[in-house]
Amino acid sequence: MLPLLVAVALGMVWLVTLAAAQVRLVDAGRDVVREVARGDSAAAASRRAAAEAPDGTRFDVRRQQDRVVVVVEAEVKGPGGLFSFLPGVHLTSTATTAVEPE
Repeated sequence: MLPLLVAVALGMVWLVTLAAAQVRLVDAGRDVVREVARGDSAAAASRRAAAEAPDGTRFDVRRQQDRVVVVVEAEVKGPGGLFSFLPGVHLTSTATTAVEPE
């Protein structure tokens, strides 16, 4: 019975880890879209936000007329041990805002 309880506990920790990674991804996307809308370069804003985002996060920044759209993606690897057979989870977030007037 103890191995089953340990497996369930690890599964719950994995779910909390995924939720925390998704929140970090959303926050990073929001930071990038805000900075680019204010006139900063997309590369500089992405570098600053990458420090807060999960490892390996990719930022796709697009300007569409009067809007800035940022799509943020990351692959979060599964925990080792009992769950090492599980593939990583692909997380994504999209942030959109209007370009601020100069």
